[in-house]
Amino acid sequence: MRKGFSLITAIILLVAIATLMALMLSFSSQTAKQTGDIYLKEEAELLAKSATEFALLAISGHDHNSSCVENINMRYPAVNPRYDINMTLYYIGNNMPCNSSNELADNIATADSNGTVIIDTVVTNTDSDEPIRFHRRTIQKP
Repeated sequence: MRKGFSLITAIILLVAIATLMALMLSFSSQTAKQTGDIYLKEEAELLAKSATEFALLAISGHDHNSSCVENINMRYPAVNPRYDINMTLYYIGNNMPCNSSNELADNIATADSNGTVIIDTVVTNTDSDEPIRFHRRTIQKP
């Protein structure tokens, strides 16, 4: 009777240790995937900030009397693109030569607000198992 009880205790102990080891392995692989996803999300956030600055540079280098910059589409990196970056620009100001869909208001009361831009930046990951999409909306005065 005593040897049978020891055998059952040993089997229960082995099953408990195997369960704990399987749980540890599962958590370990889950942590590695979360680390990769966090990295891709942070990279998308930084690309959105950089793309917003690029849009401001494109606006400042564009002739505002003839037309407005309305959309900017990019891919990053240039060789094997992993991210699609799409920016839509909406203008607030008096006498802007933009399309009616990209001009939000044309009756600005103060001259300081004339030419204000709302930039919608969307960064989408194209080669991940789980798609990452980051949206950033800023209001800028170029």
